[in-house]
Amino acid sequence: MKKHIVVLTGAGISAESGIKTFRDADGLWNNHRIEDVATFEAFEKNQELVQEFYNLRRKELITVQPNAAHYALAKLEEQFKVSIITQNIDDLHERAGSASILHLHGELKKMHTVNNKNTLYDVAEDIIPFTKGLDGSDYRPHVVWFGEEVPLLEKAAMIMAEADIFILIGSSLQVYPAAGLIQMVGDEVPKYIIDKAIPPLSGYQNVIPLEMSATEGMEKIGEILSTEY
Repeated sequence: MKKHIVVLTGAGISAESGIKTFRDADGLWNNHRIEDVATFEAFEKNQELVQEFYNLRRKELITVQPNAAHYALAKLEEQFKVSIITQNIDDLHERAGSASILHLHGELKKMHTVNNKNTLYDVAEDIIPFTKGLDGSDYRPHVVWFGEEVPLLEKAAMIMAEADIFILIGSSLQVYPAAGLIQMVGDEVPKYIIDKAIPPLSGYQNVIPLEMSATEGMEKIGEILSTEY
């Protein structure tokens, strides 16, 4: 039986591919207030702005590529069972070749209608504001906005509880409820934490901090896993 590695990734892994992090030090996301582009209230108030914002993010996504950390995670599948839970809405894990990916906060290249979040449609370019689906409600990005439920949270928690090895990459553990998932990992499980600024993890056992970039950290973990397992 292959050891099961569960990986939780945040904005830090995508930042090395050139994707702007969700919340910069100034509290803005691509020069917009979070409240103006990442809530359903914002969508109702100014749908044109919100749709334009995500349309631009979609265009930017086409211009970037997976980095060495994404590819290193995919390569781990040669030796381990690997489950990736990501807070990111990009498709860089998929493009790097990882097979099992759960997007907690949605996917930028998908959309659904306001009244039906369960039926997803691929969207390659733009969502035109006020375009309606068959149910008569507007299409919106398949993104979990602030104040909305995280529908895959329970499934993610079940995966975390199965971990033989846990890796956290590029997450400050500030966005809840996703940040609480680490509580589901067993005390006996080694927890590798890769970040340039290690988040506080007092109270957790078997924590191995790797205070470095995602690409450097995954290179280091590759060395560790090749000798220990």
